[in-house]
Amino acid sequence: MLAVFPGTFDPITRGHEELIRRTARLFDQLVVAVAAGHHKRTMFTLPERMEMAREVLADLPNVTVHSFSGLMRDFIVDIGAQVMVRGVRGVTDFDYEVQLAGMNRKLMPDVETIFMTPAEQYQYVSSTHVREIATLGAPGEVGQFVHPIVLDRLTARVAERAVD
Repeated sequence: MLAVFPGTFDPITRGHEELIRRTARLFDQLVVAVAAGHHKRTMFTLPERMEMAREVLADLPNVTVHSFSGLMRDFIVDIGAQVMVRGVRGVTDFDYEVQLAGMNRKLMPDVETIFMTPAEQYQYVSSTHVREIATLGAPGEVGQFVHPIVLDRLTARVAERAVD
Protein backbone atom coordinates (compact mmCIF):
# COMPACT_ATOMS: atom_id res chain seq x y z
CA MET A 1 0.00 0.00 0.00
CA LEU A 2 1.29 3.44 -0.97
CA ALA A 3 0.76 6.43 1.34
CA VAL A 4 1.62 10.10 0.95
CA PHE A 5 2.69 12.45 3.75
CA PRO A 6 2.44 15.98 2.31
CA GLY A 7 3.77 19.23 3.71
CA THR A 8 5.88 22.29 3.07
CA PHE A 9 8.65 21.12 5.44
CA ASP A 10 10.22 24.57 5.75
CA PRO A 11 12.20 23.14 7.47
CA ILE A 12 11.47 19.53 8.35
CA THR A 13 11.22 19.30 12.15
CA ARG A 14 11.66 16.51 14.67
CA GLY A 15 7.85 16.42 14.83
CA HIS A 16 7.64 15.76 11.09
CA GLU A 17 10.43 13.24 11.33
CA GLU A 18 8.82 11.34 14.20
CA LEU A 19 5.47 11.14 12.39
CA ILE A 20 7.10 10.06 9.13
CA ARG A 21 9.09 7.33 10.88
CA ARG A 22 5.96 5.97 12.55
CA THR A 23 3.97 6.21 9.31
CA ALA A 24 6.70 4.35 7.39
CA ARG A 25 6.15 1.34 9.66
CA LEU A 26 2.47 1.19 8.64
CA PHE A 27 2.77 1.20 4.84
CA ASP A 28 4.71 -0.64 2.17
CA GLN A 29 5.81 2.65 0.61
CA LEU A 30 5.61 6.21 1.86
CA VAL A 31 6.11 9.29 -0.28
CA VAL A 32 7.02 12.46 1.56
CA ALA A 33 5.50 15.06 -0.76
CA VAL A 34 7.18 18.45 -0.43
CA ALA A 35 4.89 21.26 -1.56
CA ALA A 36 6.31 23.94 -3.79
CA GLY A 37 4.63 26.34 -1.39
CA HIS A 38 3.34 28.88 -3.88
CA HIS A 39 1.01 30.25 -1.19
CA LYS A 40 3.81 30.67 1.35
CA ARG A 41 7.08 32.57 1.40
CA THR A 42 9.55 29.88 2.35
CA MET A 43 12.94 30.25 4.02
CA PHE A 44 14.37 27.36 1.99
CA THR A 45 13.98 26.66 -1.69
CA LEU A 46 12.10 23.59 -2.83
CA PRO A 47 15.33 21.72 -3.73
CA GLU A 48 16.81 22.60 -0.32
CA ARG A 49 13.72 21.37 1.54
CA MET A 50 13.72 18.14 -0.47
CA GLU A 51 17.43 17.57 0.14
CA MET A 52 17.05 18.09 3.90
CA ALA A 53 14.12 15.65 4.01
CA ARG A 54 16.09 13.07 2.01
CA GLU A 55 19.11 13.38 4.28
CA VAL A 56 17.08 13.21 7.51
CA LEU A 57 15.07 10.19 6.28
CA ALA A 58 17.87 8.41 4.39
CA ASP A 59 17.80 5.38 6.68
CA LEU A 60 14.17 4.56 5.80
CA PRO A 61 14.26 2.27 2.74
CA ASN A 62 10.53 2.50 2.01
CA VAL A 63 10.42 6.32 2.09
CA THR A 64 11.00 8.52 -0.94
CA VAL A 65 10.85 12.30 -1.20
CA HIS A 66 9.13 14.00 -4.14
CA SER A 67 7.91 17.49 -4.85
CA PHE A 68 4.53 18.65 -6.06
CA SER A 69 2.81 21.86 -7.02
CA GLY A 70 -0.85 22.47 -7.57
CA LEU A 71 -3.49 20.27 -6.02
CA MET A 72 -2.38 17.46 -3.74
CA ARG A 73 -5.19 15.45 -5.33
CA ASP A 74 -3.48 15.52 -8.71
CA PHE A 75 -0.20 14.31 -7.23
CA ILE A 76 -1.86 11.51 -5.28
CA VAL A 77 -3.86 10.33 -8.28
CA ASP A 78 -0.80 10.51 -10.57
CA ILE A 79 1.29 8.24 -8.31
CA GLY A 80 -1.58 5.90 -7.46
CA ALA A 81 -1.53 6.36 -3.68
CA GLN A 82 -4.35 4.95 -1.58
CA VAL A 83 -3.76 6.93 1.62
CA MET A 84 -2.88 10.47 2.62
CA VAL A 85 -1.45 10.93 6.11
CA ARG A 86 -1.79 14.24 7.90
CA GLY A 87 -0.20 15.30 11.16
CA VAL A 88 -2.49 16.93 13.71
CA ARG A 89 -1.01 18.73 16.71
CA GLY A 90 -4.13 20.12 18.33
CA VAL A 91 -7.68 21.36 17.98
CA THR A 92 -6.84 24.13 15.52
CA ASP A 93 -5.03 21.69 13.21
CA PHE A 94 -7.84 19.16 13.61
CA ASP A 95 -10.57 21.59 12.58
CA TYR A 96 -8.67 22.61 9.46
CA GLU A 97 -7.68 19.03 8.60
CA VAL A 98 -11.23 17.66 8.96
CA GLN A 99 -12.47 20.28 6.50
CA LEU A 100 -9.62 19.48 4.12
CA ALA A 101 -10.28 15.73 4.42
CA GLY A 102 -13.93 16.30 3.54
CA MET A 103 -12.99 18.24 0.43
CA ASN A 104 -10.41 15.63 -0.53
CA ARG A 105 -12.97 12.83 -0.09
CA LYS A 106 -15.16 14.57 -2.66
CA LEU A 107 -12.21 15.08 -5.03
CA MET A 108 -10.73 11.58 -4.61
CA PRO A 109 -13.23 9.18 -3.04
CA ASP A 110 -10.88 6.19 -3.35
CA VAL A 111 -8.18 7.77 -1.16
CA GLU A 112 -8.38 7.61 2.63
CA THR A 113 -7.08 10.37 4.89
CA ILE A 114 -5.48 9.26 8.15
CA PHE A 115 -4.69 11.65 10.98
CA MET A 116 -1.71 11.02 13.24
CA THR A 117 -0.67 12.95 16.31
CA PRO A 118 2.99 13.53 17.15
CA ALA A 119 4.66 12.26 20.29
CA GLU A 120 4.03 14.43 23.32
CA GLN A 121 7.40 16.19 23.16
CA TYR A 122 6.61 17.40 19.62
CA GLN A 123 2.97 18.49 20.09
CA TYR A 124 3.90 22.18 19.98
CA VAL A 125 6.73 22.10 17.42
CA SER A 126 6.06 23.85 14.12
CA SER A 127 8.29 24.93 11.26
CA THR A 128 6.96 28.46 11.69
CA HIS A 129 8.08 28.60 15.32
CA VAL A 130 11.45 27.05 14.47
CA ARG A 131 12.08 29.67 11.75
CA GLU A 132 10.96 32.50 14.02
CA ILE A 133 13.18 31.49 16.94
CA ALA A 134 16.18 30.99 14.65
CA THR A 135 15.61 34.26 12.79
CA LEU A 136 15.14 36.34 15.92
CA GLY A 137 18.59 35.47 17.17
CA ALA A 138 18.57 32.03 18.75
CA PRO A 139 19.35 29.49 16.02
CA GLY A 140 21.15 27.23 18.51
CA GLU A 141 18.02 27.07 20.67
CA VAL A 142 16.10 25.22 17.94
CA GLY A 143 18.54 22.31 17.93
CA GLN A 144 16.17 20.30 20.09
CA PHE A 145 13.42 20.68 17.49
CA VAL A 146 15.32 19.76 14.31
CA HIS A 147 17.80 17.15 13.12
CA PRO A 148 21.49 18.28 13.24
CA ILE A 149 21.54 18.41 9.41
CA VAL A 150 18.63 20.84 9.48
CA LEU A 151 20.17 22.87 12.30
CA ASP A 152 23.34 23.37 10.26
CA ARG A 153 21.33 24.57 7.26
CA LEU A 154 19.11 26.78 9.39
CA THR A 155 22.07 28.38 11.15
CA ALA A 156 23.80 29.02 7.81
CA ARG A 157 20.64 30.54 6.30
CA VAL A 158 20.14 32.87 9.24
CA ALA A 159 23.80 33.95 9.00
CA GLU A 160 23.42 34.56 5.24
CA ARG A 161 20.39 36.75 5.82
CA ALA A 162 22.18 38.70 8.57
CA VAL A 163 24.91 39.62 6.08
CA ASP A 164 22.42 40.71 3.41
